Amino acid sequence: MLKKIDRNKERVRRHKRVRTKVSGTSERPRLSVFRSNANISVQVIDDTKGTTLVSASSVDMKLENGGNIEAAKAVGAEIAARAKKAKIKKVVFDRGGYIYHGRVKALAEAAREAGLEF
Repeated sequence: MLKKIDRNKERVRRHKRVRTKVSGTSERPRLSVFRSNANISVQVIDDTKGTTLVSASSVDMKLENGGNIEAAKAVGAEIAARAKKAKIKKVVFDRGGYIYHGRVKALAEAAREAGLEF
């Protein structure tokens, strides 16, 4: 009998593997993405202190449909604006084990266009 693949379990394994190499510092905090079916959220994290500096989410922004590419673009632009306000210009991108495609890619490109460097 074939076993069904648990996609989230595989994503968590990928995320742990990436996190061994990607870490946020005070100079370059980590931009971490979480994507669900209904929403997308992102945080800028300083791993040396273990604190979240800024965050944005499609839930916080009260978007009508938080699970599509347009919402990801809006969240990406919002996180860049909030990061600029907190005087953060450079970040390290952490895609959270997700494939760099679709909503994750749209969020990253919107954040880049709004002024974040990664």
